[in-house]
Amino acid sequence: MADASEFQDRLLSLGLARVSEAAALASAKLIGRGDEKAADQAAVNAMRDQLNLLDIAGVVVIGEGERDEAPMLFIGEEVGTGRGPAVDIALDPLEGTTLTAKDMPNALTVIAMAPRGTLLHAPDVYMDKLAIGPGYAPDTVTFEMTPAQRVRALARAKGVAADEITVCILERPRHEDLIAEVRSTGAAIRLITDGDVAGVIHCAESEITGIDMYMGSGGAPEGVLAASALKCMGGQIYGRLLFRNDDERARAAKAGITDLNRIYTRDDMVTADVIFAATGVTQGSILQGIKTEPGWVTTETLLMRSKTGSVRRMSYRSPMKA
Repeated sequence: MADASEFQDRLLSLGLARVSEAAALASAKLIGRGDEKAADQAAVNAMRDQLNLLDIAGVVVIGEGERDEAPMLFIGEEVGTGRGPAVDIALDPLEGTTLTAKDMPNALTVIAMAPRGTLLHAPDVYMDKLAIGPGYAPDTVTFEMTPAQRVRALARAKGVAADEITVCILERPRHEDLIAEVRSTGAAIRLITDGDVAGVIHCAESEITGIDMYMGSGGAPEGVLAASALKCMGGQIYGRLLFRNDDERARAAKAGITDLNRIYTRDDMVTADVIFAATGVTQGSILQGIKTEPGWVTTETLLMRSKTGSVRRMSYRSPMKA
């Protein structure tokens, strides 16, 4: 593990914002064009180019897949100039490729950076996730509770009735029973089609987003990115890896995971200070989407540091490239 004192998070934060912005801008021309792969590849190329300008000795621990599946930004790829601090990189160059292709809300570019050895090397499997925002006692909600019990427990902690709680859930057939049980409490549900990093972040700003809790299974790598965001903004997240077959269990072993039943907290997934940046691609409830006007393009980026708890919303306006 790298010496965390070498992690110059303040100096690196603006550079990380530029990485996120570059990926968003690269995908802008593909919004609504129906080509998910092209949008993702444009973001990947731009993110990698910008990362390699940073004075870091970076290793991608959450990326586009294994080396044989992704030609760049694959897990284990070294990025940066090699002259700076040793860091872990977790990224999703375009979280919401389908959202981008269809011009639907809440597509983001997302990246997190922390000292080497401090981000969970989550395998590419499903993770059951449970998240709430800041201001609650530890274990206000847990995996041991049923979904209905979680809703009622959070309502008690918030001092409201269960029908005043809103839960964000990824709309998938596997969540039909979960959705039905949550609705049985009278709670509202915000269904999302994609983008569960954004779904979890919603909990951290419930007074703005109206979302109190996130529940359901999604990608484990996205769980680490979501934990990175909550490490900065405050809030709790629990994750439990789900395995469907021996191949997925082998992926976990390759990532160094031996306890397949472990429940990970936010601070288990992100064990040191982290920087997090996300830039809006399509219009969303967290960030403004890319805005184009004659001769100009504008992005909005969320830039956060867990060390200080700082949360910046940065608007970047630049000349439109031909």
